[in-house]
Amino acid sequence: MKPIVVKLGGSTLGNHDTTLEDLVKLQKLGVPLIVVHGGAQVVSGWLAKLGVSTSFTNGLRVTDAQTLKVVAGVLAGLVNKELVVAIQALKGKAVGLCGADGNLLWATIKSPELGYVGKIVKVDPTLLRVLLESGYMPVIAPVSFGSVGDRVMLLNINGDAAAGEIAAALNADRLIFLTDVDGIYNDSGKMLSRINVADAKEMLAAGIASGGMVPKIEACLKALTTVPIARIINGKRPHALLNEMKNGAGGTTIAPE
Repeated sequence: MKPIVVKLGGSTLGNHDTTLEDLVKLQKLGVPLIVVHGGAQVVSGWLAKLGVSTSFTNGLRVTDAQTLKVVAGVLAGLVNKELVVAIQALKGKAVGLCGADGNLLWATIKSPELGYVGKIVKVDPTLLRVLLESGYMPVIAPVSFGSVGDRVMLLNINGDAAAGEIAAALNADRLIFLTDVDGIYNDSGKMLSRINVADAKEMLAAGIASGGMVPKIEACLKALTTVPIARIINGKRPHALLNEMKNGAGGTTIAPE
């Protein structure tokens, strides 16, 4: 059975009670699952507590050396391990990772103006396959590693991009984004239940998709090179993930045709 990749948006982390219950229930039913999580709001909170200023360019956090340490510590440490502990408290089997573990996500500097923000260029899903075969649910933080000059170091990456790349590398059954909105909307404000790859590219080119929806659609397009379907749904709805697996109602489906 091919795995399902689930991206937990940072905006839904505070409302993830039923999501984690759903993940554990699906795991017990034998569904292989990979979870990629965000946590930008938690990172921003810790940066504020530490008196470290932060800024964004095109939705991406400008990451200097000090910010990188906080990003890695909060995402790959605190947020990741809290999710793992919560899943295990529900009798699930989970292992917390980041993209630097097991050579999972290799990246290069995305743009000098962003600092230590990486663009994923290579995925090695070997460790994920080992964990899935052993009955574990990998829970992955969006931190990677890569070359910066003559150094190999940690890099901050976009969690949506990580989910898309991992889904593509594993030929996943599907990619599911749990967000804080009902789906993708057109320029008239109508929620779209289904779009194809050409429609999605047109929405990006025309600027109809904006903000946090842009990296999600881009990630879906990457995944759809090998994955048959991608879904964007409202993760704040009770048992959204379980209902998604039962009937796929609501949200937006992105498919090749």
